[in-house]
Amino acid sequence: MAGREKKRAKAGYMISSVAELYKLHPQTLRLYERVGLLKPSRSQGNTRLYTDSDLERLEVILTLARDMGVNLAGIEIILNMREKMMEMEQQMGEFAQVVQQELSRVAASYARERTPRHAIVRATPKVVRTQS
Repeated sequence: MAGREKKRAKAGYMISSVAELYKLHPQTLRLYERVGLLKPSRSQGNTRLYTDSDLERLEVILTLARDMGVNLAGIEIILNMREKMMEMEQQMGEFAQVVQQELSRVAASYARERTPRHAIVRATPKVVRTQS
């Protein structure tokens, strides 16, 4: 995407580049910021700078608005739910990792307890059959 490289500042993309790249009016981007859908960082000169993650979020916003006809209030709700779902997914992954570690620890402990420690050669009990 050559448009992204056009007016890229050190920390991100300037509003004019983003507007041109996504065929938006800069006022639309300002509106998205004003209602809290986008939160671009600012340069020392107070210029809006959009990061790659801001652009990914903008693409979601535009898909919801343009392709699905969702209004700004609906977009806000969807984005908030999406963020919460990603947080929950991360927490579930962390929880699953802790459970897996604990299961491995318990299994290793159990295996140590079942192995005879003082035997030179491991012996298995023989089955003796008796006749009735």
